[in-house]
Amino acid sequence: MIRNYLKVAVRTLLKNKGFTFINILGLALGLATCLLIIFYVVDELGYDRYNTKYDRIYRVNTDITDNGTVSSYALTPTPVADALNRELPEVEKAMRITPAYNIRFKKGNEIVREDGTTFYCEAGIFDIFTFPMLSGDPKTALTEPNSVVINESTAKRYFNRTNVVGETLFLVTDSTTHKITGVIRDMPLQSHFKANFLMSCNPVNKGKWNSLSAFSTYVLLKPGADYKRFETKFTALMKSNLNAHPLDGKKPKSLNQYLKFSLTPLKDIHLKSNKLWELGTNGNIQYIYIFSVVAIFILLLACINFMNLSTARSANRAREVGVRKVLGSSRKHLIFQFLAESLIVTFVAAFIAILAAWTLLPLFNHFSNKELSITFQILIWLLPALLIIVIVVGVLAGSYPAFFLSAFQPIDVLKGKLSAGFKGGALRNILVIFQFSISIFLIIGTLVIYNQLNYIQNKDLGFNRSQVLTINSVNTLNNPQILKQEIKQIPGVVNATLTSYLPVGGWRSAGSISADQKDEQSTTQFWKVDEDYLNTMDMKLKEGRSFSAQLKTDSTAIVINETAAKMLGYTNDPINKPLYSGTGNDAKKYTIIGVVKDFNFSSLRDNITPLVMVIGDSWVARLSVRVNTHDLRTTLAQIEDKWKTVAPNEHIEYSFMDEDFNALYRTEQRMGNLFIAFTTLAIIIACLGLFSLAAYAAEQRNKEIGIRKVLGAGVSTLVAMLSKDFIKLVFISIIIATPLAWLVMNKWLQGYAYRQNIQWWVFVVTALATVVIAFVTICFQSVKAAMANPVESLKNE
Repeated sequence: MIRNYLKVAVRTLLKNKGFTFINILGLALGLATCLLIIFYVVDELGYDRYNTKYDRIYRVNTDITDNGTVSSYALTPTPVADALNRELPEVEKAMRITPAYNIRFKKGNEIVREDGTTFYCEAGIFDIFTFPMLSGDPKTALTEPNSVVINESTAKRYFNRTNVVGETLFLVTDSTTHKITGVIRDMPLQSHFKANFLMSCNPVNKGKWNSLSAFSTYVLLKPGADYKRFETKFTALMKSNLNAHPLDGKKPKSLNQYLKFSLTPLKDIHLKSNKLWELGTNGNIQYIYIFSVVAIFILLLACINFMNLSTARSANRAREVGVRKVLGSSRKHLIFQFLAESLIVTFVAAFIAILAAWTLLPLFNHFSNKELSITFQILIWLLPALLIIVIVVGVLAGSYPAFFLSAFQPIDVLKGKLSAGFKGGALRNILVIFQFSISIFLIIGTLVIYNQLNYIQNKDLGFNRSQVLTINSVNTLNNPQILKQEIKQIPGVVNATLTSYLPVGGWRSAGSISADQKDEQSTTQFWKVDEDYLNTMDMKLKEGRSFSAQLKTDSTAIVINETAAKMLGYTNDPINKPLYSGTGNDAKKYTIIGVVKDFNFSSLRDNITPLVMVIGDSWVARLSVRVNTHDLRTTLAQIEDKWKTVAPNEHIEYSFMDEDFNALYRTEQRMGNLFIAFTTLAIIIACLGLFSLAAYAAEQRNKEIGIRKVLGAGVSTLVAMLSKDFIKLVFISIIIATPLAWLVMNKWLQGYAYRQNIQWWVFVVTALATVVIAFVTICFQSVKAAMANPVESLKNE
């Protein structure tokens, strides 16, 4: 019986090749898109789960409240880890880790920069995280000063082998030799931080409870520990320690009003944490929700196509059903027959979808910045999951046609009472509306995203990021000032400034200031710059002047931004007013010489915060150079020559500030590109269905069209008649989808402090584009039917 079902199903599908092709194509596109999104979502949700104890690992966070503004940090005061180890029995281990900056190791005659993948940490890291060690003892690997553990790839890069325990690495930064005490396997890509070097940092300075350190603190709970009870004890412990330490510069003597501690599970860090000073670049759980919904929508579009096309063909297959019932077929057998056809189409579409997903995976990786691949481990869960999806989709897509067609009464069918044509398909109309509502929603979402990205690219940030070259690691030079002066002599150079504090990708440092020595101190960004900073960055002064190398008094001068002036209460002229940093005998007095116009120095998601700048010669890692673009290649070559004269053994590393700025929003740009791709696929799938429905509507009204042509109806009249029913559905979709899209995308825009409000033209363009796309799709079949010879449709009447 099953063999007969399959044989008849295959014959029927081959008999209607156009219908079969469109159904398979639509389902294959939907399933392939769904698979790619599943790969992405599974990869994102799998971060840090390679750690065997991931469900017991937490990171401690610090929230600092000042002037009503809450800043969240992935850092803690230094004593937190010791307090957890000492006072909470639920804790198995707590340890500290911090990124190492300006790391330069010597490799033969070459000096190699290893920033971004080097960390100082305590020996307890191997008790918490799962870092399989190829050689060395994890219990003692980082207990001695100047010891380092490297990963497998780094060992091969430096020594061309992995058995390197006992070898040494020379750290150029501080001229120290570090002994390699262990080699670990390369960390999986699904980790919220990537480490090539783990350097010992014992002993850690005990620090103070009232100051944030550079360390992130991780804690491992004992097996079976009650997290809720631990959280309660943790909160009480933090409060008691804070109460025991006064906060300098604050009137209340309790830190609890300013510092709050919280815990983030390790598995949530990548997608649910976006705090300051994260160890790596994290993802966003919102994108997981968005793409998951998009995958479901696109799969639903493909299923709706199948259901619509099958029910639209009901008139063509009505006589078949009637004859089968007269010959004794039961409704159950007819249902099985139609479900068999549906499942065959779905299985073929699934096979094509797997091939398409495998083929498109490299392109998808490029757009999503992933390194996804179809491995054996993925196939273990993918094939069963895909089988379930195929069966569910096949049954779902074929269920309505199966039950609808099998319910026909033979007497009505054979009398021709069921050839009602396109009209009267209420469910089919609802499904078409649903299809186009999804497509319209995605089009509006795509336009809003790109409008916001365009706003970010063109917004006046308060400084000119164009034509600024940033040279990294100039602190490795004996005298960076010599390089600066040499580069300023190059004809193509406008100006240059030495500082690590840059509005894009630079250091950030918090300080405290007050207008009166007796006043409570307010937290602000505290930047150390040189006399050429404002001119090089092309920042505009609202009042006063910039720093001057000729004025010795500028050693105590300070420039503040507009937000800082408002915070301090300077509504009128603040020039020459005093400012104090610190309290008591440690307080330093500054004199305001200028107010710089507000400029964005963090993400456009955040409001501009108070900032002050002083002349300083602290640790400087970057030289920023404003250049002319008239002959950029020659200018760059001359800058490289100047570098080689002062650092012949080191490679110059530089970037352009506008590129660094674009990198801050690369995730949004990638997501925008993916959104466009998915929206395009959704439109294609919806149009495939509309194309076929228009074909069947024209076929079912074939005789009516012939009669109207005989009576003198023109092609335009017939096209309008065949198109109006579909266009009505599109307009209804526009009315339904537009307000929903506005609500959702407006909420998305709330995540940006600086945003472009949704413009009216977005809805107009979407509506026009949808109507035009739908009309063009319908017209192809409508014109074909209107131009057909009426003799062919009426010769049997």
